[in-house]
Amino acid sequence: MSKLTLSRRSFMKVAAATTAATALAVQTPGLAQAQPQTTQDTSGIKRIRSCCRGCGKMECGVWVIVENGRAIRTEGDESAFQSMGNHCGKGQASLQAAYHPDRLYHPMKRTNPRGQDDPGWVRISWDEAMATIAQKLQECMDRYGGETVFGMSGTSRIWGMFAYGALGQLTGSPNMAIPWQVCKGPRFFATAMQSMMQASWMETVARPKVYTSWGTGPELSNYDDSCRTVVDVAEKADTHIVVDPRMTNLGKEADAWLNLRPGTDGAMAMGWLNVLIENDLYDDLFAKKWTNGPFLVCPDIDPTGYETFRFTSGKFDMKTRLLKESDLVEGGSPSRFMVWDNLAGALTYFDADSGLWEGETWAPPTAGHAGMQEHLVPGVSQGWVPDPTGFDPNIDPALFGEFTVTLKDGRTSTVRPVWEYFVERVSAYTPEKVSEITGVKAELIEQAAKTHATRIDPSTGYGNGGIQYQLAIEHSCNAIATVRALDAYIGLTGNWDVPGGHRGGTQGQFIFKAGLGAVAPGIPNISAEQFNKMVGIDDYPLLGWWQGWADDASIWKAVETGEPYPLKFGWCSTGDFMCMSNSLQKWRAFPQVDFFVCEDLWKTPTAGMSDILLPAQHWLETNCPRMSQGPSGGQGATVRAIEPPADTLHDVEIATRIYKEMGVQWGPDDNPWPTYEENLDIMLNEGRQGEPTTWKEYCEEFQKNGWWDAKVVAPDTWGTYRRYETGMMPLKAFGNKNALEEFGKPGFGTPTRKMELWSTLVETFMPEDEEDLLATYQEPPLSPTSNPEMCEKYPFIATSGRRIPVYFHSEHRQLPWCRELWPAPHVEINPADAEELGIEQGDWVWIENDNGKIRQTADLYHGIDKGVINLEHQWWFPELDQADKGFDLCGCNCLVTTGKGFQDRISGTSYLRAYPVKIYKATAENSPFGNPVPCDHNGNPIICDASDPRLKEWVPNYELHEEA
Repeated sequence: MSKLTLSRRSFMKVAAATTAATALAVQTPGLAQAQPQTTQDTSGIKRIRSCCRGCGKMECGVWVIVENGRAIRTEGDESAFQSMGNHCGKGQASLQAAYHPDRLYHPMKRTNPRGQDDPGWVRISWDEAMATIAQKLQECMDRYGGETVFGMSGTSRIWGMFAYGALGQLTGSPNMAIPWQVCKGPRFFATAMQSMMQASWMETVARPKVYTSWGTGPELSNYDDSCRTVVDVAEKADTHIVVDPRMTNLGKEADAWLNLRPGTDGAMAMGWLNVLIENDLYDDLFAKKWTNGPFLVCPDIDPTGYETFRFTSGKFDMKTRLLKESDLVEGGSPSRFMVWDNLAGALTYFDADSGLWEGETWAPPTAGHAGMQEHLVPGVSQGWVPDPTGFDPNIDPALFGEFTVTLKDGRTSTVRPVWEYFVERVSAYTPEKVSEITGVKAELIEQAAKTHATRIDPSTGYGNGGIQYQLAIEHSCNAIATVRALDAYIGLTGNWDVPGGHRGGTQGQFIFKAGLGAVAPGIPNISAEQFNKMVGIDDYPLLGWWQGWADDASIWKAVETGEPYPLKFGWCSTGDFMCMSNSLQKWRAFPQVDFFVCEDLWKTPTAGMSDILLPAQHWLETNCPRMSQGPSGGQGATVRAIEPPADTLHDVEIATRIYKEMGVQWGPDDNPWPTYEENLDIMLNEGRQGEPTTWKEYCEEFQKNGWWDAKVVAPDTWGTYRRYETGMMPLKAFGNKNALEEFGKPGFGTPTRKMELWSTLVETFMPEDEEDLLATYQEPPLSPTSNPEMCEKYPFIATSGRRIPVYFHSEHRQLPWCRELWPAPHVEINPADAEELGIEQGDWVWIENDNGKIRQTADLYHGIDKGVINLEHQWWFPELDQADKGFDLCGCNCLVTTGKGFQDRISGTSYLRAYPVKIYKATAENSPFGNPVPCDHNGNPIICDASDPRLKEWVPNYELHEEA
């Protein structure tokens, strides 16, 4: 394929013409521009275009079919190019959730003490609920301080985001325990440290030539690109590679399966870097111009630097031993980083303040070409790819060598480039060494890395595609280091912000926040000083830079012990305590909380310890602008299809009410407590590209024309690739900086404006941690290598987190369609191990370690190695009439070890996989009530069979929905 040459201006004209032609063309399924729809026919049936939130991570376009005010069916929307008209079982089961008889329809208050099976729920009004909560919240703040309030939340929906940030703004508390800490957050954290926040997300929809799935099952559920889209991508790719301890559903079709030992992903990533560098397959220009690889390390100076931004609020003094002009001459700039120019045989510099090299005069590049991706969904823009720019004036930054410099105090020092340190680190991870660690054959490791890194079509000017690395790499105490290794590999293979590569979150016509209610738009965030009061910051100092969460385990330790200070008031927004750290420890600590509020659709286990319950609205009942979380490039909306029942409210309404009750401004000065629709208008116009709009106008256009292609509506911030070249790095890259001021400067969102192979943030906040200055690998703390004695006692390595077609984390266990298909939790075990243990398919088995024991049903599976088992997570049983809903019967987080040394050393992320357990058959003799099937406190078994008549009690109740 010959290279296409096209200026950016010419490309934009072509893109506009193509879009116009597409809109006039005969409609093809999957077009971004859908044919105009009639929303109501003569029979009274309406079709409402919306965005499904049945799993919380996808932005699948759907139609909701409504007859006489009732939703009767949901189906895929052909205009949603990112989901290709797909609509999975979880989404279709949303009808059963919206009309479920066990939903929360009214605010409720507890009348029985905590610890009893029956909380004694009594219906109350919203006025009473808000007044009580405000009173208890103010009492806590007055007596203990605002930081003693803590929040919990669930996945990033549109109905429960208050505890992500707005609760902290209200109270001044930094102590928000949100699942972001274990769910994509570590990838965002690490890429924000090294390149750009969210750079972990790969543009799967662009159909990479080599599709690599690493630690995920996206054919079932994923963050952004999933199901039909991923199957189509894998099918059309030249090569399909899977890196995973278990054979995934789609993995059976892969060309290569690297079935590594759980928890050794970091070693594999370092091994791929080794193959890349040893075979000279890396992008030399990217390494020299866009990483800090040429920067010189000076071991003879004290770390110094300059003031720069924390990620969320405030500033800090960055301190580094990277050689700067200020180290060489008095009055020199601390932002000018020195490099050795091989051409001149002398020092030159890169200025992190301006983003320019010495003598450089920069302008955004104009030479480039349209993307050259095959198999795109018809009607979707290719985007514009600037050609890589060289150095002007011409220099050749040294990546290797020793150079003598004279410091400003007259001393001489020998300095070396960061790249040389980086290569030394990577050189230890030969394919043979990585094979010893991971159990994957060295030949396969080398072959897979070479296949991925060797460009199939060099004429494109970019690589074969990124790596769809997901949750599994975050959960074995090496999350940040592993992501940094993968991020570096992706940049060095030419797959960073290119078609099919890693682009981060979609940028559209407005600044998309995680959801309405997550942030109060009219007041500032809490200060850096207040953030620095968060519990756990002494153990995980970089949380003081990141400020995205407080460590969950540290929060619950403070609840239990009162150290370093007590946490006395809690608010949970549609989340639960069964994720992240050990759920048994949390349940035991709950009584130390003076007052707890739970906002949800259901009476969950978390509700069982709450004092007040607040009824949330379902996605079928809500309005919210929506943009692809990842790089799918879709902009659309979730649109109210049915009227909300009874006393339910949207999260932003609840947030605004409690702010008003407390006398705190939520919205702008001229509208301190906006209505639901006014909040929508505010969201749509924040940072908007183009004329102001209203929710009504936006929604009408969406209903008529369908999903927008963000490459077309945001040509500079999304339709253009290599934005580190153009000075249009996405807003989120800059954290607390004024991003609009940063536009127009080339580079990345780091303190040095380079992809930081050498982390100045680790150097500043964790100066004693020399190893993590560069990407590295450490064994999980309870692995067979780290703790052979423990693994002799508990000989199986447990992994978890696989995706189940009908569930999403803790959700949908009360929906009949879902529970019939998957009535009980399964643990996968190799048939040879099962035979040795006398375990047969479907047997209930005990899984045990020093932290606890649970039961799941055995699923004999050849797709997992001997000595490894795969657990299902966050099981609870809505059918049990007791406050805890049986979370401790089968939930694998009862087995989790927490505390410093058993969490990621930088982000605090929990140790959820690759820990030792034993497994044995459950029998009448070793089971409570003489029943291997888990039972409630009175001996009543859980639903574990599709024929259980209790499932019929959960069929939709339309009258209750309408009249409750």
